[in-house]
Amino acid sequence: MTMAKFRLAAAAAALVAFTAPAAAQEATSKLPGGASSLQETYEAWSLACQGMPQTVCAISQQQVQQNGQRVLAIELKREADGALTGTLVLPVGLSLDAGATLQIDAAAPQPPLRFSTCLPGGCLVPLTFNGEAVAALRAGKALKINVQGMDKKEVGLSVALKGLAAALDGLEVLAGA
Repeated sequence: MTMAKFRLAAAAAALVAFTAPAAAQEATSKLPGGASSLQETYEAWSLACQGMPQTVCAISQQQVQQNGQRVLAIELKREADGALTGTLVLPVGLSLDAGATLQIDAAAPQPPLRFSTCLPGGCLVPLTFNGEAVAALRAGKALKINVQGMDKKEVGLSVALKGLAAALDGLEVLAGA
């Protein structure tokens, strides 16, 4: 290869190296205005999206005590089939064998869900809501969570569903963007 061809090849490689990240950013950031991230609040729910390298969006809610200690957190993502999957984070000190029972408003309680693991920040329960359950969540007022403490006493927690329908609408628009 002659020196002129080598310089031309090096210049072309440098041009590709400098423009590829910008092109990739434009190609993968489908958020409004080409933003790399976005966060919105819908009453009790938050919607957060990260646009790089591909757009990933989730809705969440956290509940904390006055001292700042988290009581529970829930995060959900939309799947291609319209289902919602995610994670529920509950406090440590619960009877893991009893699982967590979910109930939307006054509907029949669902079978208990198993905890997947516990970390210093809380115990994790994987969640999956099919289309029928998503419709019930959209129309509901509260997702009730029943767990047992280590003393075998029932502990009732509640996730407000106020703003969930609007957050799901935003999730659908942005995740599909």
